[in-house]
Amino acid sequence: MKNAVIFDLDGTLWDSAGVVVEGFNDEIKNHNDTDFVLTEKMLKSQMGKTAKQISRVFFPELSEERAMELMSLCAKREQKYLEKKGGKLFPQLEETLKKLQKENIKLYIISNCQCGYIETFMRVHRLEKYFDDIECNGGTGLSKGENIKLLIKRNRIDRAVYVGDTQGDCDATAFAGIPFVYAQYGFGNAESPDYTIHSFCEMAELAKKIFV
Repeated sequence: MKNAVIFDLDGTLWDSAGVVVEGFNDEIKNHNDTDFVLTEKMLKSQMGKTAKQISRVFFPELSEERAMELMSLCAKREQKYLEKKGGKLFPQLEETLKKLQKENIKLYIISNCQCGYIETFMRVHRLEKYFDDIECNGGTGLSKGENIKLLIKRNRIDRAVYVGDTQGDCDATAFAGIPFVYAQYGFGNAESPDYTIHSFCEMAELAKKIFV
């Protein structure tokens, strides 16, 4: 039987907000059709949404096409900054991933980010060896719930849980029909999760209980 833990990225595995804000604002300075300035607080409030949804919040005065063009340009700049600086991994992250792997639990990442973002996270922090597959909204155009279903089917997973830090994550997991683990240490809130962890390292013991 193939058991799996599927992770959200931002607010669940790492905090890249400071570097992302720096890259975003440095790119925006090159464009005179908006005077928007991003803050970490504002960024974290939008975590878990798709680029299209975020673009309407950041650039409501621009056309949808132009707003998405700016989001794409900012994403490219952000990834360059992340390649150099990385993000802040949550405490005991790699140690916990190792423990999960030793229990023969397959690990995955699904995020509403654009293409390349998850890959940057894994490459910069040398974590590729822990994850069997990834998926993102930027790659499929699908909602997070639909991507969870897609990944489960693609990898022939028998039992899975999704770990995330927002109500959007909780709703997506309910749509996919699997249990939700709320990462309380992250950026957002979630009502009525199936499980709650207060630090990332708690996931190792929780997984043992879930996949008895």
